[in-house]
Amino acid sequence: MKRYVLGILFCFLLVSCKQIDNTKINGLVFGTSYSIQYYSEQQQDFQNKIDSLFTVINKSMSTYMEDSDISKLNRNESNIIDKHFQKVFEASKDIYTKTEGAFDPTIGNLVNAWDFGPEGNIVKLDSLKIDSLMVSVGLNKVHREGNRIIKENPNTFIDFNAIAKGYGVDVISEFLEQQNIENYIVEIGGEIRTKGINIEKNKPWKVGVEMPHFDGTQSIIRAISVTDEAMATSGTYRKFKIDANGNRYSHIIDTKTGYPSKTNLLSISVMASNCMTADAYATAFKAMGIEKVKAFLENHKELKVFLIFENDKNELETMGLNGFPEF
Repeated sequence: MKRYVLGILFCFLLVSCKQIDNTKINGLVFGTSYSIQYYSEQQQDFQNKIDSLFTVINKSMSTYMEDSDISKLNRNESNIIDKHFQKVFEASKDIYTKTEGAFDPTIGNLVNAWDFGPEGNIVKLDSLKIDSLMVSVGLNKVHREGNRIIKENPNTFIDFNAIAKGYGVDVISEFLEQQNIENYIVEIGGEIRTKGINIEKNKPWKVGVEMPHFDGTQSIIRAISVTDEAMATSGTYRKFKIDANGNRYSHIIDTKTGYPSKTNLLSISVMASNCMTADAYATAFKAMGIEKVKAFLENHKELKVFLIFENDKNELETMGLNGFPEF
């Protein structure tokens, strides 16, 4: 009997003392950096597989690759799309509808026309030019039929830049879960998704919300715990232009007018169940403004939001909505 009990105890100790490896992977993708950390019971290096997934996503939706599906579509050379494009397109359609067009991946032609760089003066475009470009804007003018995209206007330019990074985070996160990884954090260009905890610290994953700085410096205004959720942040303080009167305009183009939006919103952080959704809404909320965001969130309790904005005295204020985590 004693030998039997000792045997059970020995087996328990073997199981409980399994080596947990902490793996960290870093690199460049989508024009930015990425960082992945996960824990596994044995050393598992997924670098090659992760690189392959990034390659597939780029081949599908990168506007910087001439032979990507989206580039061929924008040039009207092909309208065939893969499963990744299909998922992002359907999610974009859904958020486009819910935000009444505030999120619109077809606004790319106007963003390009306004030539938004990191900083500079407002470019005076001819109103006729803007009107002509606006004719091709509207995701409601683009439809999917199976693995094909149908554009009502051949000049419509689709750009998933405001949602693709978040989708990339989800793809890598879901891959890790398929490998039975239960504790991880995936970050691409500031967009993140977590599961489980930081085993090394035996605490939830900590994520920083950046303080807006117009001079390019970086600091954290709030560090929060994120567990089994995703978060994306969109800011207007890095890409902006100033008119002759000193008014600052964000690189966000009003999808109704084709002109840059004047806004006092500097940073929008959104938490959701997946990063693609958080990424898209963070962009949409920049265009909607504070009051519309507050009204929208009354009917969308699944989204937690943190706003940083300038008040009438040009002072920074913050606002947490729908239970966005405190420090």
